[in-house]
Amino acid sequence: MTGAVESDTAFGGLAEALAPRDVVLVTGISGSGKSVAMHALEDAGYFCVDNLPPELLTSFLKLESQREQRHVAIAMDARSAGSLPHLLPTLKKLRARGVRVRSIFLDASTDALVRRFSETRRAHPLSKSEQESGDARRILIDAIELERELLASMRVESTVLDTSALRPAQLRSWVRDLVQVSGTSLTLVFESFAFKHGVPLDADFVFDVRVLPNPYYIRELRPQNGRDAPVAAYLEAQPEVAIMMSQISAFFTQWLPAFEADHRSYLTVAIGCTGGQHRSVYMVETLARQFAHHGATLIRHRELDARD
Repeated sequence: MTGAVESDTAFGGLAEALAPRDVVLVTGISGSGKSVAMHALEDAGYFCVDNLPPELLTSFLKLESQREQRHVAIAMDARSAGSLPHLLPTLKKLRARGVRVRSIFLDASTDALVRRFSETRRAHPLSKSEQESGDARRILIDAIELERELLASMRVESTVLDTSALRPAQLRSWVRDLVQVSGTSLTLVFESFAFKHGVPLDADFVFDVRVLPNPYYIRELRPQNGRDAPVAAYLEAQPEVAIMMSQISAFFTQWLPAFEADHRSYLTVAIGCTGGQHRSVYMVETLARQFAHHGATLIRHRELDARD
């Protein structure tokens, strides 16, 4: 059979031909930053293809295997809405045949997406005709929610990046970090954030450390952050901090083997405080050091990175 899902013969030899190189699939909600991500991958040396129809994915990879060895990044989104149901079965079949395809899914809150479409005056690819009467905001939100439904299954199978509060430079940096991680073991991502700016949509676990003593209320510590020695020394001296750190560490020490056995590629642990500057940053830095022996570990500071 050909068409909806390509035949088994189309997959033959792909694993051997593509094994040494990286294949990155970029999907996600329209307006979430796929163009920025693809530019970052292009700058990192990837050969990038935008808006490839899902039913052509295997054929393209087979053709690519005959060329000189190079890293490949492919973007797919709602512009190929009619073909999206073919994408997940094809992706699973490629992986079952040993083709290593890393899927990155970009997401953002509905409010952030509406704001971006309003600022750029772009039409959503699933929005109804501009001539249709009605509330433009409501029509846009309906299109976004429809797209979420269409892509829900791909989100589950991918590494998710929440771009709601990210500047383009942050997104470029985070994408580069993701694709530079090699190997097949579980990658731990520790991310600090501020609850006042929202919980990251890409978090697998969220810990609230707002109950801990806050260095913000100490005048000389207020302008510093959790990476600075005086702030770290203050927090290390607080018994509550040590207790919470120990409990979070014990939880992941206990359960990481189970997540690895479940063939998870990434596990994102988000730790939030009020401003995303002191307590959450310190906890992320400390936990990342504690689990460095585990293997690949990434650190993100959503609020601090936005200031750099």
